[in-house]
Amino acid sequence: MLNSVTTPQSLDERFRDAVSALRPPESGRAPGDPVRDGTTLTGARARDLFDAQLTSRHLDLAARWLRSFNEGFHTTGSAGHEGNAAVAAALRGDDPALLHHRSAAFYCVRAAHPGGNGPDTARRLEEAARDVLRGVVASVRDPGSGGRDKIFGNPALHLIPALSVAGGHLPRAVGLAHALTRAGETAWPADAIVVASFGDGGAGGPAATAALHAAGRLELADQRVPLLLVCEDDTPGGPDADGWTAAMLRGRPGLRYSFADGCDLAAAYHAAAEAAEFVRAERRPAILHLSTVHLLGQPGDPEPGPGLDRDPLVATARLLIEAGLYGPEEVITRYDEVGWQVRKAAEEVLGEPKLASTAEVVATLAPRRPLRVAHAVSEAADRALGAGAPTRLRAFDGRLPEDAGPMTLAQAIGATLTDALAAGPQMLIFGPATTRGGRHGVTTGLAEPDDDRVFDSPPDATTILGLAAGAGLAGLLPVPELDCLADLHGGAEQLRTEAATMAYLSAGAYRNPLVLRVPGLAQPFGIGGPLANDNSVAGLRDVPGLVVAVPARAADAAPMLRTCLAAAEADGSVCVFLEPAALYQTRDLYQQGDSEWLAAYSAPGSWAGEHVPIGRARIYGLGTAQDLTIVTYGNGVRMSLRAAAQLAAEGYGCRVVDLRWLSPLPAADLVREATVTSRVLIVDETRRSGGVGEGVLAALVDGSFVGSVRRVAAADAPVPLGPAAQQVLVGEDAITQGAHALLTR
Repeated sequence: MLNSVTTPQSLDERFRDAVSALRPPESGRAPGDPVRDGTTLTGARARDLFDAQLTSRHLDLAARWLRSFNEGFHTTGSAGHEGNAAVAAALRGDDPALLHHRSAAFYCVRAAHPGGNGPDTARRLEEAARDVLRGVVASVRDPGSGGRDKIFGNPALHLIPALSVAGGHLPRAVGLAHALTRAGETAWPADAIVVASFGDGGAGGPAATAALHAAGRLELADQRVPLLLVCEDDTPGGPDADGWTAAMLRGRPGLRYSFADGCDLAAAYHAAAEAAEFVRAERRPAILHLSTVHLLGQPGDPEPGPGLDRDPLVATARLLIEAGLYGPEEVITRYDEVGWQVRKAAEEVLGEPKLASTAEVVATLAPRRPLRVAHAVSEAADRALGAGAPTRLRAFDGRLPEDAGPMTLAQAIGATLTDALAAGPQMLIFGPATTRGGRHGVTTGLAEPDDDRVFDSPPDATTILGLAAGAGLAGLLPVPELDCLADLHGGAEQLRTEAATMAYLSAGAYRNPLVLRVPGLAQPFGIGGPLANDNSVAGLRDVPGLVVAVPARAADAAPMLRTCLAAAEADGSVCVFLEPAALYQTRDLYQQGDSEWLAAYSAPGSWAGEHVPIGRARIYGLGTAQDLTIVTYGNGVRMSLRAAAQLAAEGYGCRVVDLRWLSPLPAADLVREATVTSRVLIVDETRRSGGVGEGVLAALVDGSFVGSVRRVAAADAPVPLGPAAQQVLVGEDAITQGAHALLTR
């Protein structure tokens, strides 16, 4: 027996040879009987699942055929993982599933048997093959992504796109399962369970580790998590119940573990059915560890190790032949019939249209409907004045927020979150120590004994963002909080690859609205060191579709946060609300005691009139405002206003442009205000390389600005602890010097 499979041709030949060598018994079993002793899988069901497995195998072969003449663009196949057909059979068709990239057999079963077997099963199986091949050829008719990627997603089948192959979708799966027990009416029944599959290669990755930790921690905290995690382990040499992956998965507290041979259809079905029944009945998480095999790798992959006896198709053929349900010739005939049907489907999808313009590609990425967002702000105000009035009244020691006096930036954000809870029953606010105010005390007083919408989450960013992404899928509006900007880098995959691309990869069928609050940017004297003073936002600004807001003062914080919440509700937007931690408690602007950095909180009746659209700047005029335009944001706004006041005393008039939105940049406002003075000073507290200032310069060039530009930015270095921070960060003296350099030209 040969030990490796390297080509589709050899795989095909070995299947035929192995099946031809099998011999049926003298007496067989009836189709309605168990296909073998000790299993609940009937012979009839096994035959149906075998058809799905055959379809999956031929999809792999067809993808390589299409690639041979440059018409197929994705050949990562499922050969060796066809046992996941048993997992699909053990679930209900309305259980939401997030599948990894070797799940063609699962897809075929879900598509062919949405409500069990029926007369249309064969036709639906053919259509399933056509849908998968549409992903391979990047057809716009692909039901998953609309031609943007080849993934196993389909809203009609409750299959949620999962792009990450290393388990990046698992935190979202935990979040969705957790949210299903909190949400009201959703797209799924109250007793639905969430299933997520992943390979052993991702089992030890950071996202999978965070997901396993979060699921177990939530379970031990008596929070329901109806989640079935399926690890398809194709470890070379054959995984077993005593291997490293098994030991790692079995040792997870709070998660029920089971193991089965994923190449044995009957064993896999029995284990999957038992695990699914446990999760559904107990509403608790479980791990099903399936032993699989990798039969067709990518060009350049090392040769797979397992022998032919591990091929799931051969194993299922043997199961059916030994039960007397098929003869060897019938198996090969059925194999050829399915192959012909799949090849025919491949030929049919070749001529289907592809995405043909940039507008088509980005159509579902991040819809912007300003009028709807403005209307959502007005609706939130109405709800706050109506059913939410009691919550608003108890927020500030029995006073309404608007009667609490002038507020700092931190207080304004807290008041806005209070009103958001009052106006939105679907709101969730969580993060590390959120019930105790969070790291900076912003959420102090939000948690009420009778309201579980404010809660503490595990502290790592991957878990927090995964919980948020899953909650958004379930129809909730999550507002998670991180401790600091540096934390975000560890969980960036959840924001970049998972949350911000959901609408894009599902052709708009799914969305996961969220507003992530992040204290960030630098504080005076580098208090806390580099991690507490992270001033890098480059990793946020290059995420397509992501909204990045930076309020500098209380007067902007409340309307901007309401805009983000409304955009998430109306458009499904994913927003990062970056809060300058150094300005949380700032009260004064020009001199001590002037209280000009404070602002009164507006009553709901004024929210519509104060609405701040995404991508609109705020302009300050000092003196004649005709000599210099200073473009800045965050901490830079206060410093620039102070520098501009000094320049005004010297006879120079300045316009200070607070960008407020780092993505999308307010390009039209920026170019207009720059043109007035023809001199622009960019004050950028992020680093010179990869900082916001580079985006501002590009916007000026794109806007055909003609004039002088100078940039003041932080050094390309982490922010050190103590007074040395001033050697790296932008200060008022540097702003004044930069302004003089432009004004004296």
